[in-house]
Amino acid sequence: MSKKNFDIIIIGFAVFATFFGAGNLIFPPHLGVLAGQEWYTAFAGFLVGDVVLCILAVVVSCKYETKGIGVLSRVGEKFSTIVGCVMLACIGPLMSIPRTGATTFEISIQPLFPEANPIVFSVIFFAITLVLTIRPSKVVDNVGKFLTPALLIALAILIIKGFLTPLGEVRPEPYVEDLFAYGLTQGYQTMDAFGGTVIALLVIASVVGKGYVDKKDQVSMIGKAGIVAGICLALVYGGLCIVGTTVSTQYDAGIDQTALVVAITSALLGNGGQILLGIIIALACLTTAIGTTSAIAQFFVGVCNNKVKYEWIVIGFCVFSAVISNFGVSTIIQFSGPILSVIYPVVIAMVLLSIFTEKIKNDNTFRFAAYVALVISILTVANVPIMQKLPLASFGLNWLVPVAIAAAIGFFIPSKKKGFVE
Repeated sequence: MSKKNFDIIIIGFAVFATFFGAGNLIFPPHLGVLAGQEWYTAFAGFLVGDVVLCILAVVVSCKYETKGIGVLSRVGEKFSTIVGCVMLACIGPLMSIPRTGATTFEISIQPLFPEANPIVFSVIFFAITLVLTIRPSKVVDNVGKFLTPALLIALAILIIKGFLTPLGEVRPEPYVEDLFAYGLTQGYQTMDAFGGTVIALLVIASVVGKGYVDKKDQVSMIGKAGIVAGICLALVYGGLCIVGTTVSTQYDAGIDQTALVVAITSALLGNGGQILLGIIIALACLTTAIGTTSAIAQFFVGVCNNKVKYEWIVIGFCVFSAVISNFGVSTIIQFSGPILSVIYPVVIAMVLLSIFTEKIKNDNTFRFAAYVALVISILTVANVPIMQKLPLASFGLNWLVPVAIAAAIGFFIPSKKKGFVE
């Protein structure tokens, strides 16, 4: 295998592992329970709402020459910096990173060792994260070469066992109607496109560190690595979804998603099921913590114009995350969830427009779309009733039609700054 193809696979593995956090593990089996024999329809919607969107976010973000969140850059420097800082603070040290430690403790450690001290564990978990993150050029290699294969092996054991010894009959009728739309909604609500815009920073740094300086080569490599990551995600999600269908006659739509995963692993592997689940959760959380910490640290290095060293930011994130993780998963989500819900439509709108960024010469297209998405998402989070009457509101996409109209209007209003700069 050539060095370039090997690098593409390693980067693709790292992208997969960074996306595949513990939260992603619980969605597909539950989808299988709800869909039964028609799982493929719901799964197709989930693929579009999650996998396609997050990989697309990685690839289009890499088109931009910017130290920040590339897909926000054409809205304006101030907007990009403010929204980028708020977004990355939430999905970084305020939510995503500490949640990885809290989730690992609650699912992997506490059930096996009830007397374990959460403070001691958080120190150990984020010390490992620090060691594997402190050198930015090695982050992708650490995840792609070592942690991802271990995670894939653990997942393969669970999925293959589920295929060889099905736990029951598959329910012929689904619990929900319009399965594609339901799957799309579930995929969308994972908010993985946030991760795509962040992981792009990590991927770009890795590609440059491996000696690929030509922009076209970088975009090509990242696109191929995205395909590798997308295939891995689709295979794992599909396998977990099918395993979920085998218990669709045993559980109804009200089954808790985490409890379902625990029940499946215990039924398939007996006493070893909890240990395997603990390994999967620990690896999934650790890879997410490493990738997210490194990517967000690189963003803030750019915001500070290299006045603050990457290493100091990583140390600060790990120490802060170790403290916050002890508040528990529910508290962490409750704090940052509404803020992310406000910003997420803006990011998705910019990702979709960035597909055509070379052809859109007017920056007002991006500005109008971003501000309308921001206003609608604020009103939606504030529970303004009329927001639920907008088209596609049932899918969580009530912003889509107004944003499309705003972008079309902005396209015809001249802006002072024009054109896409690669």
